[in-house]
Formats: sequence, structure tokens, C-alpha cells
Amino acid sequence: FLRLFGLLLTCVAAWYLGYFVAAYVPQNTVSIAALQEIGKKTVLRAPAPKRQKCDLWSPCPPENFAYRILSGGGKQRRPTICFEDEELISAGNHEARSGINIAIVNYKTGEFMSTNFFEMWAKDHSREMRDFIRKAPEGTLLLMATHDDGSTRLKDDTKKLVEELGSKEIKNIKFRSSWVFIAAKGFKLPDNIQKEKINHSDQKKNRYKGWPAEIQIEGCIPRNLI
Repeated sequence: FLRLFGLLLTCVAAWYLGYFVAAYVPQNTVSIAALQEIGKKTVLRAPAPKRQKCDLWSPCPPENFAYRILSGGGKQRRPTICFEDEELISAGNHEARSGINIAIVNYKTGEFMSTNFFEMWAKDHSREMRDFIRKAPEGTLLLMATHDDGSTRLKDDTKKLVEELGSKEIKNIKFRSSWVFIAAKGFKLPDNIQKEKINHSDQKKNRYKGWPAEIQIEGCIPRNLI
């Protein structure tokens, strides 16, 4: 009986409350649209990802240099060498050419010093490449990337010089191999960073007709190595 009485009392109170709202509250105070807005859930939108130096996936820690080296791919896709968000070699700045492209950076300051390319198919520029590397001062970074063919006229003495800089793949480079490499002259880079990659031409696996896919390395280099 008490439950029935309580239910009846609640219904009467609700009726009187509805009558009071309808009679005394202005119509423009409460609207159906306003009541619908109350029921809507707040949509949280993730902020747009912040662009990192050289388009790395994650930012480098403080006191680190950012780098990214992308080889060429096919006839049209030229190499890109980026250091501290500056494209040292790209389609619009120090345009990459066929052969082996090299950029030199002052490690202590992070400043760009010079670039050059060494064609290895039509002419023999192996000696020029060897001399260019030898003349690079101690305390510099050398960033290298191929486009088209970087092997046909590459001599053993130049390969040996690159190998002495830490390359494990220069002796394996073949016709139109995609190859990227970063080296330090006069000091040692950390073992845990990406230094080199190679991808050989394979008619069954090539992304482009007669050309292997482009490859890249990227990462962060501490500024306190020397």
C-alpha cells in the first residue's frame, strides 16, 4: 500500500511541476533544440601532428642533430639529403644528379659546407670522388646517396676509402643499386643509429622498370661526440 501511495504521490507532483513550467516559465527559455544539445556528447579531436625536422616520425632529443637521407628511385625520383631540417641536396636545392651524391656538414656547428656528385656510368669520376672525400676536414659528417648507377666506374681504392669511413655495403654496390650512407670523419658515430642501407636491382622485385625502390635512413646524432 505504501509503494502504491508513493507512486501516486510522485505522479501528482510530476503533473504539477509540468503545469508550473508550462504556465510560468517563458517559452524561449527552454527549447527542444537546447534539450537535444544537452544529450550530445562532446567530440574530442586529436590535434594535428607537429611536423618534425627533416620529416622524422618523432622529434630528436635536445642537443641532437636530425638527419634523413633518401636515395633516388626510378628516373624521376631524385635523392634527398636533409640535415637539421635543411635540404642539402634535393630537387630544389643543390639538385641531385646521376651517380653518387655527397653532402658535407661541419659537425661542431651543424653548418652545411659543400656538396658534389660523381657520375659513374658515362665517365670515370671515381678519382674525383676519392679526392673530395680525402679533402673533407676532420670533424665533418659525410652524407651520401645514389641515383641511377653509382657503381660501374667506381674504383676499388675509392671503395676502400668509403669502407674505412664505416661502410659495410660499398664493396657490394651493383649497377643501379639504391644506396645511402652517413659517415663521420675523425670521430665515431653511435652504434645504435641508422648509418647505411642498400637495395639491389632485381627484375622480379623492382618497383620501377629496371630500377629498385628508393631507400632511406634517418635518425638523431648527439652533439657531444667530440
